[in-house]
Amino acid sequence: MKIVITGSSGLLGRHVAAAIVAAGHDVLGIDAVVPADGNWAHVSADLTDLGVALQLIRDCDAVVHIAAIPRPLGKAPAEVFKTNVAIAYNVVEAAALSQARRFIYASSFSVLGYPFAENFVDPAYLPIDHNHPIGAQDAYGLSKWLGEEIVEAAVRRRAFSAVSLRMPWIQTPESFFDSIGPRRELAEAARDLWSYLDARDAADAFIKALDWRGDGHVRTYLSAADTYSKQITEELVRRAFPATPITRPISGHEAIIDNTHALETLGFAPRHSWRDYGN
Repeated sequence: MKIVITGSSGLLGRHVAAAIVAAGHDVLGIDAVVPADGNWAHVSADLTDLGVALQLIRDCDAVVHIAAIPRPLGKAPAEVFKTNVAIAYNVVEAAALSQARRFIYASSFSVLGYPFAENFVDPAYLPIDHNHPIGAQDAYGLSKWLGEEIVEAAVRRRAFSAVSLRMPWIQTPESFFDSIGPRRELAEAARDLWSYLDARDAADAFIKALDWRGDGHVRTYLSAADTYSKQITEELVRRAFPATPITRPISGHEAIIDNTHALETLGFAPRHSWRDYGN
């Protein structure tokens, strides 16, 4: 298939692009930044311009939309919101007009409100699953939620079938200890739900989303099988969320974002853990 990938030069995007190329597909990567390496065609572009999106996203079988400002930090919230929502609309519209059959959207567990909510709200229950209420507050989480709704609107008009992947903090063996090491001992780590996802597992989820045989719009959470904490999960939850109902036993270092729905719909199961990173 010919696959267009937006945001193909970032940490997640380059892992996804490499995996899709390795799976035998023809990839066009679109990003404002030129990739440091990569064996796919690349175009540098500003996708907040609808005309540019319409020019570049055409004659393709599927579109993978990853491009976004990845957090509401270091930029004005209005810029984060405006940029992410505009790009999502433009890329969805271009994909629909190009008659792509599949659209895959890099969403975020931030649709729950974590970790950037100003008014931190405990989960309605744990583990988190695809039925958990949405709770976005900040500009980034709200932009991701509205991005899903833009995708849903296109699916509603039968433009394509779609998969939205709600992911936590993406990590690699090279990034994990510098990024998460200083944070995981803090009480603030509860805002992350102690959650992460290895970039290789994330890329595998995108491959499985391309191969999905269903119709409509699947929205599903992804997570590593374990938390990023050294502490037992039950102890973390009891301390941070003492009033939150627990719907099933959580054992050992098990993650509190449940992958069951992703397994049942896409066949996704995480294979990588920070505990095997060797540091």
